[in-house]
Amino acid sequence: MQAVKSSEENLSNQISSLKLSIDNQNDYIESLEDQLGIMSNRVDNLAKQNARVLLAPKQEEEQPKPKAPVSNGDLVVLGSIETVKFEQINQTFEARIDTGAATSSLNAINIQEFERNGNTWVKFNLSTDKAEDAEPTWIEAPLIRYAKVRQSNTTKTHRRAVIELWINLGDVREKAQFTLADRSHMTHPVLLGREFIKDIALVDVSKEFIQTEKQQ
Repeated sequence: MQAVKSSEENLSNQISSLKLSIDNQNDYIESLEDQLGIMSNRVDNLAKQNARVLLAPKQEEEQPKPKAPVSNGDLVVLGSIETVKFEQINQTFEARIDTGAATSSLNAINIQEFERNGNTWVKFNLSTDKAEDAEPTWIEAPLIRYAKVRQSNTTKTHRRAVIELWINLGDVREKAQFTLADRSHMTHPVLLGREFIKDIALVDVSKEFIQTEKQQ
């Protein structure tokens, strides 16, 4: 009789354990069903979003914008050669942009000093035409100062007059100081150095005529 009672208790314990296991499995199944419902809602939302994108009207293709001057932030990018215009004479010349030179210089032939209203002025010919019958291109400007310039191949210094002129280079308009020297043996009558380009421009030495057109 005792054995039967013990067997019944064991069977009852097993049944209780089995019920507990079934309850745990049911809870797990409910948890999976909840997660499946959440994922199903997400899939439905994504499907609706994709449908709205596919049904959205196709926007017109943007027309290409006009080519803007090349720049780097607030600095204009210049080529190693650019065309500049001197406002005083309204003529254009090709200029070499040289970051290795501190100052700018002009090809000045037949430099003459004279006095005007108590101040010293200079007059010179900027013409690059070497023909004997070429018309001179005269420029007159107040003398700002004299600069001592030493050539790279000698220790001797030369005193050169310095003037100021307004020039235009593309969209850039600046008053620049130039030393006057005979540059007729150079390939370009105008040289723009670091003092001109600092704070306003960068130079891409691999290119020419970025901001301006080459003279014909």
